[in-house]
Amino acid sequence: MPEGDEQLSLFGEETAPPVVAEDSPPREKKKSKTDPGASPGVRSTAEKMATRQKDISVSEFFAKNRHLLGFDSPARSLLTTVREAVDNSLDACEEAGILPDLTVELVQKKENRYRVVVQDNGPGIVKAQLGKIFGRLLYGSKFHARKQTRGQQGIGISAAGMYGTLTTGQPMRITSRTSARKPALEIILAIDMAKNVPVVKKEREVEVEWKHGTVVEIELEATYKKGKHSVDSYLEQVSLANPHVRIEYRNPVDAEPILWDRVTNELPAEPKEILPHPHGIELGILMRMMKETPSRTLSTFLCTEFSRMTPNSVEKVVETSGQLAKKPILPEKNPKRFSGPEIELLHRSIAETVLMAPPTNCLSPIGEELIEKTLSRNFIADQIFSVTRAPTVYRGNPFQIEVGLAYGGDLPGDDLASVYRFANRVPLQYEAGACAIQAAVVSVPWKNYEVSQSRGALPSGPLAVMVHIASVWVPYTSEGKKAVAHYDEILKEVRLAVMDVGRKLAVHLRRRRREADADRKRDYIKSYIPEIGIALQDILGLSDPQRSKVIESLAEVLERSRKL
Repeated sequence: MPEGDEQLSLFGEETAPPVVAEDSPPREKKKSKTDPGASPGVRSTAEKMATRQKDISVSEFFAKNRHLLGFDSPARSLLTTVREAVDNSLDACEEAGILPDLTVELVQKKENRYRVVVQDNGPGIVKAQLGKIFGRLLYGSKFHARKQTRGQQGIGISAAGMYGTLTTGQPMRITSRTSARKPALEIILAIDMAKNVPVVKKEREVEVEWKHGTVVEIELEATYKKGKHSVDSYLEQVSLANPHVRIEYRNPVDAEPILWDRVTNELPAEPKEILPHPHGIELGILMRMMKETPSRTLSTFLCTEFSRMTPNSVEKVVETSGQLAKKPILPEKNPKRFSGPEIELLHRSIAETVLMAPPTNCLSPIGEELIEKTLSRNFIADQIFSVTRAPTVYRGNPFQIEVGLAYGGDLPGDDLASVYRFANRVPLQYEAGACAIQAAVVSVPWKNYEVSQSRGALPSGPLAVMVHIASVWVPYTSEGKKAVAHYDEILKEVRLAVMDVGRKLAVHLRRRRREADADRKRDYIKSYIPEIGIALQDILGLSDPQRSKVIESLAEVLERSRKL
């Protein structure tokens, strides 16, 4: 073997190269399965993969991922179904200016099968919209409306009906009447999940006693139980955040219905729809709006498409653009002719210009007085306090925080405080640990307000805290609307509101402690009054009647000091 032809094997040993005969034909390289030059059909081809691509219906998506909407367990599914029906009923009644009367009934059909029946006295639903509202996901009137509403995405009630059909095979039954002069219409409805369209299986006119309203019936696989996350607890919390609502509830366990009567006969202030605020608009949305606007000048576009934009505000934006770039934007230019860099400059200029905050008549808070009334009705407490903060803004969206606090009385005193979370008057019962409201309540220094608290935990004691966020767009962490996202502005406002009621509680507790100390001192003095009378009798030579009179006088003086 010539020197230099040695090779090292994998184990480091010297080996000779393989000997090949001079006249032997060259070996062909074996094609691997992953080789691009391999024979077609080993796995697949681009053409074959293209034939398998198809659209996914939103109904199909949520049918497979129903846990995203709150249908991840039988118990949650029952609660989610009731919640979606109740939310729709309340929104409809308030929009029509009707004081809501709701009836909720749970009927057990089998061991793990229930029928949910929710009836309201709202305006009813016209025939053309019945199928679309209850049998089509992502269909509704509230998604684009910038005002406070319970529903947002147009998913809830149709998803509940879809879940019922999936688990029991039974379609929804909806009965609606719009006027006393017209008969009620009943439809049996299912959803074509491949096309996300309603399928009306039966339709007929029926006679009913009520003049207007809607009845929704859904049969589903579910589990009923009482407790913190039950339908019973949910409806009680609905009554807390909606003082104007009357709720009659029949569960499958109790013989007698449960009634939460309204504490006010006045509807909440009607929220007004507002235009988007320029500080909350994103670059891509701004580009689309500028391409679709009928306005012929940028100035007209900004003043008509956004709230709080005036000709003076437009001038400020133009001045800011001149500071950010050599060539400022032209307010007379047609918005459709703006280039990408020009729109990006406009977006930056708007963000760095000081503008008025958006209007807040799009919100409808509960109010301090009504919060205290509902807390007094639902809890037996020694003291109740409430605070409604001034509205503020996140991402251009107005929001407002309200807090109610109940202390003492029959509230449990050994466990952690109870926190009741609400968003646009809707109770949030799950995922408290992921919610900004819970995090803000935990972050409050409760020891400063005479309430014990372990590090990183809720305060302990006979305490119930109710927190409500009212907003034109609640940033939920998921489609199931279980928790509020951790926006810094929301965390700050909730914390400040809780601290406000905490100071009121501290004043009450300190005053009560001072009174308790004074009472102990008076009791101590009172026990010595007879001895003082005997001593005065000996010193002054008083008779027994005179001594008794002195003792009575001292007792009266002590009592007057207590009242003062």
